[in-house]
Amino acid sequence: MTVDIAMSGVKVRYGPLEALHGVDLALPAATLTLLVGRNGSGRTSVLRALAGAVPVAAGTVRWRGEDVTRMRAHDRARRGLCFVPDERALYGTLTVAENLALAAPAGDPSAALEAYPALAVLLPRTAATLSGGEQRQLAVARALLAAGARPDPVVLVDEPVQAMSPEVAARTYGLLAGLARAGATVVAAEQRVPRALARPGVLVHELVRGRVAFSAEAVEPVAALLPRPSEGPGSSRSAARSEWPR
Repeated sequence: MTVDIAMSGVKVRYGPLEALHGVDLALPAATLTLLVGRNGSGRTSVLRALAGAVPVAAGTVRWRGEDVTRMRAHDRARRGLCFVPDERALYGTLTVAENLALAAPAGDPSAALEAYPALAVLLPRTAATLSGGEQRQLAVARALLAAGARPDPVVLVDEPVQAMSPEVAARTYGLLAGLARAGATVVAAEQRVPRALARPGVLVHELVRGRVAFSAEAVEPVAALLPRPSEGPGSSRSAARSEWPR
């Protein structure tokens, strides 16, 4: 596998609190990678550091061999990195159609509506009036459009199926896996490995207290990282809000 984006010895601090303690990660191209861990484990901070949304206190971030540690978030976005945070991922005062138009190549949102048909009837509504699951569909749909406009993009998604029904969550996991098969570097943060993604070719890194504790493919012996049958995407555990920082 060819490494697309990587971090070496990365530390992230929020004031006096150090959230990442020298994290090393190599994220391959055309692969779906999962960052799993409990609230406070550091998985969100890893995504933010990769996206340039938080400053790196120590260590380096390299993208296709180039040191981008000090590159600003909007410059990374212009180069093809798409970050979907778990909160404030949309423009709440804009309509669904307007949110999609910002990411749609040539203003064509058809790929997003094909991915999430339920968005079609919501096009005239403002994003702030949508339910939590609908907002998450719109956020991921925007990422799909942005990724489709770039060759070999990097897509970072924090808790992609938050507030979604099990059926829509399964669709979302399939869409993210499809992005990776099409050549994108996809990194998603979840509390546990979704059962829909427990298969060869999907990589898993478990974070514990700001460090990478375990890395493997999403097959056995990662059973301990799988949700129990009662912990589907809509369960209280999987929908629980994460504590800051993560």
